[in-house]
Amino acid sequence: MLTGTELGAAIESARLKKSVTKKAMASAFGVAPPSVQGWVNTGRIDKSKLIQVIRYFSDVVGPEHWGLSRDDNDLLQLDDDLSAAAPQSAADIVRAMLETKAGKSISPEARERLLIAADEAQPSTNVITADFSRRPIRGDEIRIAHYDVRGAMGSGKLVREYPEMLRDVTVSQEHLRELGVKYQDPAHLKVITGDGESMAPTIKHLDPLIVDASIREFTGDGIYAFTWQGLFYIKRLQMRGPDHFRMLSDNPLHPPEDIRVDETYIQARVLLVWNARRV
Repeated sequence: MLTGTELGAAIESARLKKSVTKKAMASAFGVAPPSVQGWVNTGRIDKSKLIQVIRYFSDVVGPEHWGLSRDDNDLLQLDDDLSAAAPQSAADIVRAMLETKAGKSISPEARERLLIAADEAQPSTNVITADFSRRPIRGDEIRIAHYDVRGAMGSGKLVREYPEMLRDVTVSQEHLRELGVKYQDPAHLKVITGDGESMAPTIKHLDPLIVDASIREFTGDGIYAFTWQGLFYIKRLQMRGPDHFRMLSDNPLHPPEDIRVDETYIQARVLLVWNARRV
């Protein structure tokens, strides 16, 4: 089975053979377009999603395109009754396929390989942790969800499609207003974490950030959380002509860079660094 950049190149080659856009692929797999770009750039893709990708392109490329043997590929051909069933985990799907005629005909070695791969694909980081003993909200307080997402303030960072939610943060709306934080709906406020030193001294490594996740397009010069070429960044953005943003770091050791607007997907705008410095 191909891995890494070889797998990414195989996905891109299959996409071109099938003549589908990355946006169409993202829609087919229920992910955001930057996730598809990340698959192509790095070859890093959840194993359960990879099974779907291989099936999706089975009309234009064979198992050898992915470095699979024929035995391995037999397990990817679901019977109609299985494919119409409710969504299951990767391990459940593989075990069900092992009970089909095709599954029983493959070698024991192939069965073992696929069972191990499916078990490794079981999600271990998408569990939402709840604090059931927390005190009630008082007055104008709000709770802001704190997600285990780190935005790279350097060369970019891959982000899980389903990040874990950590313990939430309780804060007074009056206090936020005193700090100059402006927002329309507190339900869209989230807390994420800065990673790296390229935005220092404004944002230091591991500073918590309050962001407005309802802002999904450029609304003027400021600091944004965004994906570009499949990687996640926290940087300043400025318009530079109709087709480009200028990506800026506050640390002078990191030079500015021009990036294409159509390759940039804004996820949120940073409103406050949790060190009382308003941005």
